[in-house]
Amino acid sequence: MDLIILFKAFILGIVEGATEFLPISSTGHLIIAGDLLSFNDHKGKIFEIVIQLGAVLAVCWEFRRRLIYTAAHLSNNDGARGFVLNLFIAFLPAGLMGLAFHKQIKHYLFSPITVAFALIIGGFAILLIEKYTSHSSTKHIEEITPKQALKIGLAQTLALVPGVSRAGATILGGMVFGLTRQTATEFSFFLAIPIMIAVTGFDLLYNWKLLSLADVPMFAVGFITAFLSALLVIRILIHYVANNDFRAFAWYRIIFGICVLLYFW
Repeated sequence: MDLIILFKAFILGIVEGATEFLPISSTGHLIIAGDLLSFNDHKGKIFEIVIQLGAVLAVCWEFRRRLIYTAAHLSNNDGARGFVLNLFIAFLPAGLMGLAFHKQIKHYLFSPITVAFALIIGGFAILLIEKYTSHSSTKHIEEITPKQALKIGLAQTLALVPGVSRAGATILGGMVFGLTRQTATEFSFFLAIPIMIAVTGFDLLYNWKLLSLADVPMFAVGFITAFLSALLVIRILIHYVANNDFRAFAWYRIIFGICVLLYFW
């Protein structure tokens, strides 16, 4: 395996893990980074799918106790059943829309220019939400109602557009619909598990013929790097949201989006 390819896998693994759970769009950053590294062919797209699984595994590992407890008490605990039901409700809108429009989204929207506009618009949206959203009555994840879960799920559909950010749509959407910043962030972590497994599973099933044993080292480097960097970001973000808002991410999106727009246009 070419060392240059492994180095590119290492870089893209860091990009995926560092951006997946921040409101700055991991897909957008991977599209741009893949373009800059000339790693945006069909094999590169499969690689991006695999490293997303590494980021999902980081969430499962960080919250393993909660997940194990929920699975063990699903049959006899109303809180566990309500939690799973809310995740299912929030998953459905994006899951169904992604399934229905997968080919169109991949064909028409996966480009640096689309990402740039989405980054900029999303940045201004974050600033507006931070300025005008103040009332938060839902302070614990167990208090989320099915209606709130559905609204967050509808907000997540916006992230089907590359550059919007799944984490940003669900966290900021949660804040708009009455969740505290910490609760919205925690729910976004858990919601990432079903939606990302569904998306990556569908893409792998659709593109499995492009996989080969020769690519295992490249996939392994990207997967492990994405897992470790995502795990670090999750732990940092949990502490960050306790004392800070998301305005810094908004300005980052706007500045980065403008730079991308100028570079590619």
